[in-house]
Amino acid sequence: MLQKLKSLVSLDNPFRLLYHHMRAIAANVSYWFPSKDMIIIGVTGTNGKTTTSNIIAHWLAESWKKVFMYTTVNIILNEKEYTNTSKMTSPDAFELQKWLAEAKKEGCEIAVIETASHWIKMHRNWGINYDISVLTNITQDHLDLHRTMDDYVQTKLKIFKNLMYYKRKPGIKKTGIINMESAYKDIFLAETYDSLYTYGLSYEANIRASNIVNTLDSMNFLVTMPGKNIDIKTQLRGNFNVYNILAAIWVFVSLWIERETIAKIISEIKTIPGRMEEVRSQRWFSVFIDYAHTADALENVLETLGEMKGEGRIITVFWCTWDRDTSKRPIMGQVVSKLSDVVIVTQDDDYTENPQKIIKDILPGIDRKQGDDFWIIVDRKEAIRTALVTAKEWDIILIAGKWDEHALLTNAGPVEYHERTIVENMLKEIDDNVIIN
Repeated sequence: MLQKLKSLVSLDNPFRLLYHHMRAIAANVSYWFPSKDMIIIGVTGTNGKTTTSNIIAHWLAESWKKVFMYTTVNIILNEKEYTNTSKMTSPDAFELQKWLAEAKKEGCEIAVIETASHWIKMHRNWGINYDISVLTNITQDHLDLHRTMDDYVQTKLKIFKNLMYYKRKPGIKKTGIINMESAYKDIFLAETYDSLYTYGLSYEANIRASNIVNTLDSMNFLVTMPGKNIDIKTQLRGNFNVYNILAAIWVFVSLWIERETIAKIISEIKTIPGRMEEVRSQRWFSVFIDYAHTADALENVLETLGEMKGEGRIITVFWCTWDRDTSKRPIMGQVVSKLSDVVIVTQDDDYTENPQKIIKDILPGIDRKQGDDFWIIVDRKEAIRTALVTAKEWDIILIAGKWDEHALLTNAGPVEYHERTIVENMLKEIDDNVIIN
């Protein structure tokens, strides 16, 4: 019922925005502005925020720093890690300020905050004194809230603009870290910073990657940067993860962390839950789970898998989530149809929206008929089961849209659901011949 009522009030309704702004002010006052006593790193962008935040936080922890991190997937408080069960990148202001206050009490020196445009637009990050702002990339998303790409970009720009408005902390420069391959980089580069770092694959970036080699087991590349080059070997695969790693490297450089430890720490990061996460089995095909929920994210993941697949096929199970930015649905369908050998459209979180309506929006982008290596299987478990039992040697299955969540939000209410566990159980049933393929 509450979800129905909320749907009647637009996300950008002035009264709704004012309500969140007032809550943010009250939350900061209630917890005595805890961010003023920590180094705050804000990571924003359409894709890559969670992975980049996790890389930064894990590296800082390995460098014997007490760290707090809040992302869509997980929360780190000093040496403890929690699953983010709220399904929100943008928490309520009181929730985050409570976490920050607890982090301050625990002696955390640094906070890494995945900062989504919803959070900025709704003023929920009011009062947070950012010191380092990282831009991963910007592609179409959340136009249900922003209406236009210009508003989307300008909203993300705010955490870069605000760097210089907040008081500097002892020994910490206000720093911008910008992806030079972002289509909107010039807008961010035009701002004033104490320090500005850029990254990418092009020669115009301050730090760049080359000689990238992706395999099913790892990724290798060379980082060229002022002072000393670094050879990287990591289990985080895909060119998109190259960008995430480069952004994180600049964070470390800006915090005066020794470069000699960087390659070692990267090699020790195995995976980020729900981000190109491989589910291993005894079968001669591969299964990956990825949160990809935009056309750009799907394209990045599928292009990476295309480089890795060899003689096999790519089988993609995907969906476009409920009534957010419906204009991206046919674009996502087009990307999947173009880069996959087999396409299975299925259910994700549909909340109050009719699943058939979502499917209808996706179909214009798919240039094949049902039965022509294309199926619509609304039940997500059945869709995954179909992908697994029809896979052949050397095939790669991508299951997109969900991450390390524990619920599927349907019209009938939440249903207990954990993607990795379901896939592991189905693979075991196949191996035990409970499911005959």
